[in-house]
Amino acid sequence: MSAESTQASAPLLNTAEGLRLQSTRESPLWRRWGPYLSERQWGTVREDYSAKGEAWDYLPHEQARSRAYRWGEDGLAGFSDDRQHWCLGLALWNGQDTILKERLFGLANEEGNHGEDVKELYYYLEGTPTHSYMRMLYKYPHAAYPYEHLLEESKRRTRTDAEYEITDTGLFDESRYFDVSVEYAKASPLDVLMRIRITNRGPDQATLHVLPQLWARNIWAWKTGQQRPSLSLDDEGEVVARHPNHEEMRFCVDDRHVALFCDNETNTVKLFGAAPVAGRYYKDGINARVVDGDLAAVNPANSGTKCAAWMRLELPAGGRVVMRLRFRPRVSGGSAFDYFDEVMRRRREENDEFYAVLQKGVVSDDAKLVQRQALAGMLWSKQFYHLDIPLWLDGDPGQPPPPPERKHGRNADWRHVSNADIISMPDKWEYPWYASWDLAFHTLTFAMIDPEFAKSQLLLLTRDWYIHPNAQLPAYEWGFDDANPPVHAWAAWRVYQADRALSGIADRDFLERIFHKLMMNFTWWVNRKDASGKNIFQGGFLGLDNIGIFDRSQPLPTGGTLSQSDGTAWMAMYALNLMNIALELAHFDIVYEDVASKFFEHFLYIAEAAANTGGLWDDTDLFFYDVLNLLDGRQIPMRIRSIVGLIPIYAVQVIDPAISRTLPGFTARLEWFLDHRPELARLVSRWAEPGAGSRNLLSLLRGSRLKSLLKRMLDESEFLSDYGIRAISKYHQSHPYAFHWGGRTFEMHYVPGESDSGLFGGNSNWRGPVWMPINYMLIEQLREFHRYYSEDFRVECPTGSGTFLCLAEIADELSRRLIRLFLRGEHGRPTLGDSALIQHDAQFRDNVLFYEYYHGDTGRGLGASHQTGWSGLVALLIAQLQGDPL
Repeated sequence: MSAESTQASAPLLNTAEGLRLQSTRESPLWRRWGPYLSERQWGTVREDYSAKGEAWDYLPHEQARSRAYRWGEDGLAGFSDDRQHWCLGLALWNGQDTILKERLFGLANEEGNHGEDVKELYYYLEGTPTHSYMRMLYKYPHAAYPYEHLLEESKRRTRTDAEYEITDTGLFDESRYFDVSVEYAKASPLDVLMRIRITNRGPDQATLHVLPQLWARNIWAWKTGQQRPSLSLDDEGEVVARHPNHEEMRFCVDDRHVALFCDNETNTVKLFGAAPVAGRYYKDGINARVVDGDLAAVNPANSGTKCAAWMRLELPAGGRVVMRLRFRPRVSGGSAFDYFDEVMRRRREENDEFYAVLQKGVVSDDAKLVQRQALAGMLWSKQFYHLDIPLWLDGDPGQPPPPPERKHGRNADWRHVSNADIISMPDKWEYPWYASWDLAFHTLTFAMIDPEFAKSQLLLLTRDWYIHPNAQLPAYEWGFDDANPPVHAWAAWRVYQADRALSGIADRDFLERIFHKLMMNFTWWVNRKDASGKNIFQGGFLGLDNIGIFDRSQPLPTGGTLSQSDGTAWMAMYALNLMNIALELAHFDIVYEDVASKFFEHFLYIAEAAANTGGLWDDTDLFFYDVLNLLDGRQIPMRIRSIVGLIPIYAVQVIDPAISRTLPGFTARLEWFLDHRPELARLVSRWAEPGAGSRNLLSLLRGSRLKSLLKRMLDESEFLSDYGIRAISKYHQSHPYAFHWGGRTFEMHYVPGESDSGLFGGNSNWRGPVWMPINYMLIEQLREFHRYYSEDFRVECPTGSGTFLCLAEIADELSRRLIRLFLRGEHGRPTLGDSALIQHDAQFRDNVLFYEYYHGDTGRGLGASHQTGWSGLVALLIAQLQGDPL
């Protein structure tokens, strides 16, 4: 890290938690333990060893309790070390269910009428960046959990029906459920305290079995010679935990309980009909002992690799119980619980102190609550992600070989991948795997509270064991070789700025390291995604799933190619982002002046193609469209008014006048190039006309085109909703777009809610709803435009209202509309939908959920219900508005 800058006054870093964060720069010890368990390891690609890649069917929920996972662990309220060698979690049983509640249940992709969907009620409420304090809430019904009923009702429904939710079953009527609050605190980096608070919310006495669990991830079954961890009960009633990769530990329980032991191994007798083996106690042994009463399912010798502390509670109406547990290194003398409550109290106070400083400028108490829970959701959504593609494809030495078809199937060309890291997940149940563009957005929010982690996440995907040798970034687990939007450089620059603002240190080492990898990635895009070599890009689906009438990741039914307005704009933005980073680095190494010039020129060539040869801009509609290039040479504009036509707004960079003084060589190259290529110079929006503060503007858009796009974007009968910018114009509600080819009709219409299209599995919808990342980027880039145009450039907002705002004011207005998704108003929080229980019950209404996307008219949350990842950007929006009225 560069040392030229001095430490700025940083109140956040001077809190107790801030000081812990600073210590992690030298040693990651405080990060060793955290909420790193997945919420769904079953049904994932990495646990799939089928011939055809049918992940949901290969290891379904029904088998999860009985099969040892190869690559990771899942659990309810899970906490583990950063290699997931030891795992803590919670199991519950209400005496009615057919199985223990050890993990979250939901529907597989083909079972839900709108794709996969978790069917549980749980909330992330508190968290510090080092996980010194964490708290979550799980709501567990008194009655039997309706596994089969949820499945049958969901299969009965069609794509046009709403999803059937757990609250629709009546299971939570009359508050007949338990609130189970789980808190973790660290007395020291390796000393973990766990407190469970249980409240019977119902009107009658109810029984609850509580089983806090400790287990070892199975690292021994896959290769001979691996030393096995062990758990055993000592004479003092503590569990001794020994692991070849850790010092000896103790698991202590401060309540009367029955200790149960088994092994984290697959029940081959139950699943595969193998012959029983004496002395074997399988992964589902604790479940069999508690639920089925099978005394022989657990080890009478009180040893194994998985254990639970079994406690049975009888709670009266409104009754409360607190349980205390501790997992710590072996110490001599003193009870594990002598200072337990004091440590818990201190860590919670430090958590409150941290957020009090962070939220000093936020006026609204409700906005503070939303921001705090958004950040808690980000922190709880970290996960240990483990996958070694060569081993996954070829199989482990101690196991049967996988089907040969796998070597030519999913991710077969990514044999260099060997991941074993803590990564921010989009959603640890629905998307318990990283996605490159999701992760870039996550880092922006993390940079508010933990810029070191944010930087490490951006660098991670550029490591040799992630990035492809051809320099492609891995997209996501279901298809590493798909194409996500190239937003890594954009995120890297913003994280660099946020880190400098918080710490006072300009980390140019980070910027330089990531810049070199991203230059190679840019070249991959140019070489692989520009079919004609004319700077018009066909990037694939680019994260927008079913935004058009074709699956853009597959060959077109017409043949030919699709010139993409968004793909081209993303690349123009990418060029400007890399130019901007190069200019920052050039202040300290003059070599980067030449590199900055290269990306300036590349931006101009893309701008020329977009304006001329690509035909993306339509002079009649004053909008950008994708263009279908047929094999006979015809070009057909796809006249769909979608976010695809607004993404050119993203390609903007303002150059400050200081550049001409500090980097005269760069300025001279620019002027030479513009003098000798006047036809390109005319494309650079008002380059020769300095704006506010004598700044210069680089953009795909002249001012007139920008105003044309904003006129549509800010029209409430088109893109502008009460809750942000829709992905498709509402115009298409009454004017569907239809394309006829080969006797088939491909149609696009406005769909504000769940998808009615089968493209990409039908589990997300870009045909009308509001998406947080797209909106956030629009807001950011409007602020960048404002740096040039200042107060003089005003646009009617909303269109037709007679009110004219500058671009910064429009950005603020869009921010308020997005924040409004989560704030409690007269009718509740829009994101929580129309459930009276969730909206108005005192035990629900202030527990906020952050969804994958939002209904274009009502704001109701849709898709993954815990995708705090990119919806966590609301925390940034609240911080940016500060004391402004929301």
